[in-house]
Amino acid sequence: MLEIWDGYNEKEELLGLDLIRGEEIPKGVYHLVVEVLIRHLDGDYLLMQRDFNKDGWSGFYEASAGGSALKGESAELAIMREAFEETGIEPRNLKLINKQITHPIIFYSYLSIVDCDKESVILQEGETIEYKWLNQKDFMKFMTSEECIATQRDRLLPHLNPILNNIRKNSLAI
Repeated sequence: MLEIWDGYNEKEELLGLDLIRGEEIPKGVYHLVVEVLIRHLDGDYLLMQRDFNKDGWSGFYEASAGGSALKGESAELAIMREAFEETGIEPRNLKLINKQITHPIIFYSYLSIVDCDKESVILQEGETIEYKWLNQKDFMKFMTSEECIATQRDRLLPHLNPILNNIRKNSLAI
């Protein structure tokens, strides 16, 4: 299936240029990529195992669900679609935790706290083959380990401690 993305400049302005997955992206042109950390109301985090047939990091567990925004999608719409496709979970109350611009990608990372049946996770054929929920301590251990995809660790880890501290503080206030 042909996947078409919108082309943006570094200021995140639409260029009116279509990009096709797999084709070279010109210098100065970017596309949106999104991911979401899914945290259950009970404090556990969802990890999804990548299919062994996927290019790059096959068989590794990911701390997020995500992918590229399709033509016409905002980052928020893209993450709603990607999370549902890969997990069967509809993320709610998206909180932007990081935005990173590195050619050719404008990368949005979100956190979503969900209240769902933890056994209702749906695997996406060709994308994911297993899932598991980790408590906060084990999740942080995972994020700092070699089991975590290095680029994901580098992108997310600097932003996790403030988020976890804020969640802990808000949980105590309830």
